[in-house]
Amino acid sequence: MLASLGNFALPSNAMANFDGNLTIEIDGLKNKQGQVCASIYNSSQGFPGDGDRVLQRECSKITDTPVTLTFTNLKAGNYAVAVMHDENNDLKVNLNDLGMPLEGFGFSQNPEIRNSAPKFSEAAVFIAGANTSIKIQMKYL
Repeated sequence: MLASLGNFALPSNAMANFDGNLTIEIDGLKNKQGQVCASIYNSSQGFPGDGDRVLQRECSKITDTPVTLTFTNLKAGNYAVAVMHDENNDLKVNLNDLGMPLEGFGFSQNPEIRNSAPKFSEAAVFIAGANTSIKIQMKYL
């Protein structure tokens, strides 16, 4: 289904009229330490770990669960979201000696995680104006 959405095309002047918002509900946090940070990408380049390729980033202290974050003024298109539970407030996913995350993480579309992070296409969400809401379930290794 996502492949067919990727082929959906609008004239560029029509796309300009479809700015929208993406609201993310983040659930499954194991505690309220630190903060939750979500990064949104509009292409596969850099997804999910290159901070220089992030379109927008939102962080929020965890006061209650689930945590809700909203990205605004998104042009029509495909976006993917990477979320981390930054328990020690250092703005990065801390890794063990094997390169596995020590802190919680999640992605839009909640793809199954095997040996590596998902591809952009596995996490992509199509936004075309108005308000879109998604849920991301945190994972801990």
